[in-house]
Amino acid sequence: MAWLAWPVAAAGAPPQERAAPSEVIVTAPLPVSGRELLQGASILAGETLTRELRSTLGETLRNVPGVSATALGPNASRPILRGLQGERIRVLTDGVGAFDVSNTSVDHAVVIDPLLAERVEVLRGPSALLFGSSAIGGVVNVLDRRIPRAAPKRGVSLDGLLTYGSAPNERSGAAAADVQVVPNLVLHADGSYLNTDDLRIGGFALSPAARAAARSQIGLPQSPAPGESPVDFGFNAGLRGRLPNSAAETWTAGVGAAVLTDAGALGASYSRYDSVYGLPVRYATRVGQAEDAPRIDIVQDRVDLRAEVRAGAGAIERVRVRIGHGGYRHLEQGADGAVGTVFRNAGTEARLEVLQALRGAWRGVSGVQYLHRLFDVEGDEAFVPRNETNQAGLFTLQQLEWGRFRIEGGLRYEWSELDARGDAQDRRFFQGERRFGAFSASLGAFLAPTQRLRIGLNASRSSRAPSAEELFANGPHAGTQAYELGGADFRVERSWGLEGTLRFTGDRFTLDASAYANWFDDHIAFNQVDQRVCEAAAAPSGRTVDLPCFQFQQLGAARYYGFEVQGSATLIRVGATRINADLLADYVNATIDGIGPAPRIPPLRLLGGLEAQGGRVTARVELERVSRQDRVAPFETATPGYTLVNASVVLRPFADSRTHLVLSANNIGDVTARRHASFLKDFAPLAGRDLRASLRFGL
Repeated sequence: MAWLAWPVAAAGAPPQERAAPSEVIVTAPLPVSGRELLQGASILAGETLTRELRSTLGETLRNVPGVSATALGPNASRPILRGLQGERIRVLTDGVGAFDVSNTSVDHAVVIDPLLAERVEVLRGPSALLFGSSAIGGVVNVLDRRIPRAAPKRGVSLDGLLTYGSAPNERSGAAAADVQVVPNLVLHADGSYLNTDDLRIGGFALSPAARAAARSQIGLPQSPAPGESPVDFGFNAGLRGRLPNSAAETWTAGVGAAVLTDAGALGASYSRYDSVYGLPVRYATRVGQAEDAPRIDIVQDRVDLRAEVRAGAGAIERVRVRIGHGGYRHLEQGADGAVGTVFRNAGTEARLEVLQALRGAWRGVSGVQYLHRLFDVEGDEAFVPRNETNQAGLFTLQQLEWGRFRIEGGLRYEWSELDARGDAQDRRFFQGERRFGAFSASLGAFLAPTQRLRIGLNASRSSRAPSAEELFANGPHAGTQAYELGGADFRVERSWGLEGTLRFTGDRFTLDASAYANWFDDHIAFNQVDQRVCEAAAAPSGRTVDLPCFQFQQLGAARYYGFEVQGSATLIRVGATRINADLLADYVNATIDGIGPAPRIPPLRLLGGLEAQGGRVTARVELERVSRQDRVAPFETATPGYTLVNASVVLRPFADSRTHLVLSANNIGDVTARRHASFLKDFAPLAGRDLRASLRFGL
């Protein structure tokens, strides 16, 4: 399966890639094996990561338990955790933010290159809150080697990846090298390149409802004329079989260095990310109507620093520092190349963590975190004013452990200051400052009745300050096809959370299950409202409103609950060969008081696989069933369910080597699948049949 989770890692990984119980999850605030975590955690690494790797982080994680993706075409797809997205999910690179604007809109890409990832960790539950109040839904942390953590064993290390995918006609590659130039100094360099054409899809780009709306829009009849092919009726041929305007070209480059000693480490890096990609069109007809074919041109430069000091003795075991700074801009261009809107974002994040030495049954970690963001939008889609965000947080996580029982408690207090600095002449924007204090706490217990069984229970009280977009928005936004309005008088959003976990590890069977519920107070939701609300808000600037009116509203209570279950069983074992069967199921239900079902909530999903694991070869076939989602918000439409069949083979030609070749066939039935969480689900389906070959090598 596309996950390497705790302890159910065996299903989707060859024997040498199974997660050892002692392996530490880096994202966890305290060094801990996944088997001992009190909440859900998943790792994607090794051959499993190679097989599931796609050009976006959201699609790379699409099969991790409890994870879906925004799927705005093949180039912009951000993870969704347990039905929560945007400002309730933190996407990190090596523990600090990405400094992009993917949280602002679903058409903005996450500026983290999966091709260079060494592993990806997903942390859900109360501990994620130590990374910020916006991590209420969880954390996705992408780890690379840009700042070296260890010296290469032979003084030099080289890793590479080459991939071809037929559906997007993807040609991509990545390479990373480490060199130990003197005993304590390691240098690093890496780079990647990706080029894709318009995505191949299994059928029509537009759903039946969208096709009918397009025919009506241009005055065509709702049924073909005599002798006219239904396939071509009313549409440009490009809207069947290919997703128009979905090509992309991306390159990245980075250098880093680290001084590594027994007493600690100090490292720094510089990197650049450069990408140009198209956004799928919503309508295109055969009658000469101009197609809106927007493109986004992104550039980011960032610098990072990581330091660690290991104390020899005393109350402190080690001190860790992590700092990142990124300067980001992207241009939104029309089909003629003209720039309509410019987004600029400058971000800095710093974390200081102090790990306490183990004293009897007690250990812990405490720290401080600071985040600064300066965000500005200029042009046709300037839907928020220039604004500045400053956040400072204090946190602690403490553990007490007695044999097979452990109790864990965490606290965080966060100060937020958001300042709208828009043009005073543009009277539609709020001018001023908002300040918030957000307190979060968690308490969990862990019991191991036997060596094979782990039971956990967590409770949390979480608070989140509203974002600048939720407070200050007032303008058109093509990415969401909405005129967006914020609420400058919003309060802190709060929630109670409860989660139970059960993990069983046997000789031939493993099971990992969790059930959770979150009860929100002062919940902030993005809902469609009467068009006159936006017209009144736009009136001071003389703007007209020609998009549907959507408003962030703080309506009161909301309830999210769901479960994740995954298991694996060894059916046959003959020598070094095993035949395993595995199953994943996840579900989330969300309701907003006064509205009804929350929008864009993923439906029930089942993913089962049968896998033969040998010394040099692993073969796998899997079946994924996603249910129909008809529990929808008032402005949504239902999304049909779909079934995908995938198969893969992993070849390991050399013993004791990191080299492996992955051959896979995805969506073998060439099914037209639409992800309910996508804003473009009626216009941009997922990839059709995709044959892929990926070679990962290491020296």
